[in-house]
Formats: sequence, structure tokens, C-alpha cells
Amino acid sequence: MPALIQTGALVDQQSQLDDACAAISRDSLIAVDTEFARTTQFTPRLCLVQIAAGKQIFCVDELAGLDTRPLWDILCAGTGMRVLHAAKQDLEVAWVTHQRLPQPLFDTQIAAALVGHPAQVGYAALVKALLDIDVDKTHTRADWSQRPLRPELIAYANTDVIHLPTVHALLCEELERLGRYAWAIEDSARLVDPALYRNDPDGAWRRLSGLPRMPVAVQLRARRLARWREENAIRADRPRQWIISDRALLAIAQRNPPDETALASCEDLPAGVVRRQGGALLAELAAAAGELADGTDLSQELRPELTDQAEIKRLAKIVDEVAKMLNVAPEILATRKDLSALIRGERELRPLSGWRQSVIGEPLLAALRTA
Repeated sequence: MPALIQTGALVDQQSQLDDACAAISRDSLIAVDTEFARTTQFTPRLCLVQIAAGKQIFCVDELAGLDTRPLWDILCAGTGMRVLHAAKQDLEVAWVTHQRLPQPLFDTQIAAALVGHPAQVGYAALVKALLDIDVDKTHTRADWSQRPLRPELIAYANTDVIHLPTVHALLCEELERLGRYAWAIEDSARLVDPALYRNDPDGAWRRLSGLPRMPVAVQLRARRLARWREENAIRADRPRQWIISDRALLAIAQRNPPDETALASCEDLPAGVVRRQGGALLAELAAAAGELADGTDLSQELRPELTDQAEIKRLAKIVDEVAKMLNVAPEILATRKDLSALIRGERELRPLSGWRQSVIGEPLLAALRTA
């Protein structure tokens, strides 16, 4: 079990960071967390990096004008293990800021789910369950971009990594006992993919819930509007919902207003947006009409028929049975969306790859063959 870690003060001088890097580089197990600001911006702004290594914690101020490249060279060196909890947001801000990703990765939320904890268990809940320690979450919504950082915020930042080495050790012990350590490493490694964190305006439509089930013309309009919104959000560095909300975007796509007067009547669309961006929005609708006239490969995904729903229910029962046997949440193995795609004939699916292929993928395929 890891030795007791000493809490650390703020690292905001280059000489302090040089000393911290020397200490961190001597340890192969490095626990990492980040604090960032995103309330008024499109891209997250990395403010603080907390690192537990050996018996020390270092809270590195990313806004102090330091050359933090040596630190990120260590974190992304590909040796030892980098331990994070629910790592995806931390990895996103790391990529946006440094175009680097800490690895090899061990995500304690992923690992915890594989040994029977809830699929999305939070850090505080996991520490309580494993160590019977209450983690103070008072400052969860603090503004980490403000300087100077108050002492209570630095103390709070310490708590986000201080227990991670011990949690990691306990989870590894249980994973090894169950023969699932490789599963945790495989699922964690999926997060260390730069493609997950690059902004792709052409794929922005994927954020719109239920779009594939809408008529093709609506899909085309919504795709163009989503790309337009994404490009404007990136350019202005403002949250995409500040540019235009999802509800307003879909309302425009569904109503297809022919002019600014009709556009102004769309639900949830502020008058200021119509005044400033009405012409641009109508131009996107016109371009979508041109795409439709030229032909498209898009199709409308129909809602599952009663027979499909029965088949999904049958497959879900298999998932539930295997999950119960493994003592994990069913969604760890396969989601309803996965099952629906499987019935449609899709095969590039998570349940059919990696460790899941033999555990749940093959039983599901066998069930489909005997339908």
C-alpha cells in the first residue's frame, strides 16, 4: 500500500517546477488531476495540474507563465503509469493546451466499474467506499482562473490526488484477483486517442440527440447549421450554446424558414441572433437545399419495429445475465444503442472488440444466429 503522501503548496516559480520535475521523474506511479475554467469559453483553459508522486503532491500553476514542457514530457513519457479518475475531461484540456496526453493511463473510474462499483462512480464516492474517507467537494465549482489562488483552494486541489495512489493499489489488487486487470488497461487506453479531443466541425451534428431519426432534409439542414455553429464557437471562443442553442438549431432545421421574418418565429432563437446572423443561417439552409437536390447518401433511421424491440429485449436479457455473473453494471458490457446497432447488422461495435468480444460479443452473435 502506498505510503502517506504529504500535501503540497502551489508551484508557481520556475525553480520550484524544476525541483518538482526532478522529484516526479523518480517515481513510476504518477497520479494526476487538473482544474480548468470553461464557463465562458469554447475551449477549456488549463489552470492547475495536481500531481502525486512518491510521498509528495505538487500543484503546478499553469497560468504563472512557467515553461511546463519538461513536466508534460514526464507525464507523457510512456513509462510507468499515470493514474487519473474519470480522465476524459482532464485529457481534453491537456490536449487542447499541450497537444499531449498523459500515458500509459489507468482510469480509476473505469477500473472501479470493472470490479463492481457503479459505472460512473465519482472520486469522492469511490474514496468513501474503499477508504471510508469523506472528500470535501465544497469548491467543485470554484473559478480556478482567478489569481492569487486562496489557500483553501490549494488544499482542496490536494485532496483530488492525495488518495489516488491508494485507490489505484486497491483496485489493482481486486482486478488481479478477478483476472480483469488487462480489461482496465485496455479500456483506459481507449481514452488516449487524440481523435477524441480534436474539434471537427463536420462531425458537430453528432451532438444533436435523435437527429438520424429525423427526415433526411432536416438532417442535412441540421448538419450544416451544426457545422456553422461549431466554426463560429471556435472563432469566438465561446460555448456553442451561446452561439445558438440545440433547441433553436433543431427548430430552424425542422421549420426551414424561407426568410428572416419566418426565422424570427423559430422557438428559442433570440432576436439578436436573427438580426446579426440571420443572413448566414438562411444561407446554410439554402446550401442544404442544394445538397438535397444533388442527392445524398443519408437515410432516415426508423424507430425499432415491435419485432426489433423484442429482439433488443432478448439480447438485453443476455447482457443482464452476464453482467450479473460478473457483478458489473450491464452498460459496461453493452448499451441498448449497441444492441440496436447489432440487430441492424453493424459490426464495428465496442461489444465485438477487445476483451468484450469473448465475454459478451460472441454470446450476442450466437443469439442472433439462433433467432
